[in-house]
Amino acid sequence: MRKPKGDMMKGQNTVDDYIEAAGLWREPLARLRAILCDTALEESIKWGAPCYSYAGKLVVGMAGFKAYFGLWFHQGVLLSDPDGVLVNAQKGKTQALRQWRMTGADDIQPDRIRAYVEEAISLARAGKGIKVQRGKPVIIPEELQVAFAHDPGLKTAFEALSLGRRRDFADHIASAKRPETRARRLEKAIPLIKDGIGLNDRYKKP
Repeated sequence: MRKPKGDMMKGQNTVDDYIEAAGLWREPLARLRAILCDTALEESIKWGAPCYSYAGKLVVGMAGFKAYFGLWFHQGVLLSDPDGVLVNAQKGKTQALRQWRMTGADDIQPDRIRAYVEEAISLARAGKGIKVQRGKPVIIPEELQVAFAHDPGLKTAFEALSLGRRRDFADHIASAKRPETRARRLEKAIPLIKDGIGLNDRYKKP
């Protein structure tokens, strides 16, 4: 397996640095990395996390979160998933991506993981994949519309954002079930919108 080239190894944008900073998940992620490195995949850092590609096509990534660590398969919806371990983290939004969440060392079963990864590589090799549908209209939630009415400058700043950033803010606010939660999300979103900062910018590679 080829490791990242020199320009990808600067600063904190390395897999070694990512794992070192993973705290509780440091050892489990190192074990997952060893499994992934023993394949035909090429390792890199994208969006601030380790990603693994085949012939330039993203196949699988790994990450540690607060409550779990695990893998995400970029074309996971096409995997046979015989063990039923894959989940859609954002139903109704995520089309192809699927996660395999793990919470402890016992969840790392190398043979099972290799089987899933090899199937994913086979799909990439065959050129199979789901094309993400883009360009759907941004549906502005009522709370944000009211804020626009009271603050025209906010509306102007919102409309100056990219389509993706506008959609992220609108979906984030609208997806909350409770009015109180939507209000809190709006309150936190307003200064970001006015500063031209996207909701998920901090997770993206600079």
